[in-house]
Amino acid sequence: MSTLRNFAAAAALATVLSSSALSAADGMLEERQDIDGYSVTFHVMPAQPGKEMGGSHDFMLKVEKDGKALRDVVANSKVIHPNQQEESKMMMKMGDWLMAGYDLGHDGKHQLMVLFKTADGAKHKGGVFYGD
Repeated sequence: MSTLRNFAAAAALATVLSSSALSAADGMLEERQDIDGYSVTFHVMPAQPGKEMGGSHDFMLKVEKDGKALRDVVANSKVIHPNQQEESKMMMKMGDWLMAGYDLGHDGKHQLMVLFKTADGAKHKGGVFYGD
């Protein structure tokens, strides 16, 4: 249950974030944030046809410290869809990135959140919005 409480805190944090990084022309989002001294890049893009990994879109995360990608990060993701339906998925490692697939092709604003744990055992949270 503590994960749910952490997501609730992440939801509160995410409500103050701007969604201005969304590129309307191609449906992609890339936003970098400073979270607890880590440089965190959020990236959302439509999945390539035939290469969908759990949904219409890939939600990706990269965590860096001092310009170097951290590969020992574990992350859980959560999406709150425009209809307020929620779903959570563990993110899988893809090189320097972590990734989870979600269906984000419908209209409206989706709230995407992450809770990630670094090698020192500390938990960190953040999020972005994707869509109109």
